[in-house]
Amino acid sequence: MSLTYDSPLYRPPSEARSLIFQVTLGCSFNECSFCDMYRSKEYSERPWDQIKTEIDLMARHMPGTSRIFLADGDALNLDTDYIVKIVTYLRSKFPALERISCYAMPMNILKKKPEELSRMHKAGLGMLYLGIESGSDTVLRKVTKGALGSTIIKAVNKAKAAGYIMSCMVILGLGGKKYSSEHISQTVSVINACTPNYVGALTLYLENGIKDEFISKYAGEFERLNDEESLQELKQLIDGIEAKTNIIFRANHGSNAYTIKGTFPHDKEEMLKQIEWMSKHPETARHPGLRGF
Repeated sequence: MSLTYDSPLYRPPSEARSLIFQVTLGCSFNECSFCDMYRSKEYSERPWDQIKTEIDLMARHMPGTSRIFLADGDALNLDTDYIVKIVTYLRSKFPALERISCYAMPMNILKKKPEELSRMHKAGLGMLYLGIESGSDTVLRKVTKGALGSTIIKAVNKAKAAGYIMSCMVILGLGGKKYSSEHISQTVSVINACTPNYVGALTLYLENGIKDEFISKYAGEFERLNDEESLQELKQLIDGIEAKTNIIFRANHGSNAYTIKGTFPHDKEEMLKQIEWMSKHPETARHPGLRGF
């Protein structure tokens, strides 16, 4: 027995074994020029009777579920009382549940009062996935992120203060060749200022449907990085992160040419050594035909 999803459906790589409930469809912002995940959908919030029916169905067929992900891209945009209602019901129906998570835009976090974030967390929402993408305000404006470096820092720290585990993503190559240095240095600054629990590095991958839009917003300034240049951005990113607490770092997404992982601060030097070796062995890069989101 399985659910019938409103496609396309996306979830973070680490939620591969999670049970997914679509509590919203699409993305209320849906303007990031690097993302076409929800361009085919109009944002909507699913009614309680539909969500409850699906929860009841899956509770009968998958009672041992330990992880649940709330889709689509904008679950945290729901009213706080509604989120608490959904999460509380999930906890009551799945006794083995260990974690409930969802995507979160910085603006979603910032518009919630601290006590609202705390209520949702106490009800059982434990982990948020937030896209930093870049710490450079120049790059963030060019890709229409809807956030600046300072608001990203504020959002992550606000969520952490309410008890959430924060998993954040950055995109190598997002600034192209012209803004590469600024993109990485400012991304490092953002990470150091909010220290997410997890950081994942992806590589820019433009689907045909949004490629022209993305490039047009750079007004002729964008030149894509090659694999070696992306690897050097990864090196600069890792080299710049000065974690006061543990950060689990992953650059093993399917969009990346090279795979690396470790935990800051303990594995920093080892990761830098691995990158140095990879730079001398370009034949180890993932074949371009095997990369994607």
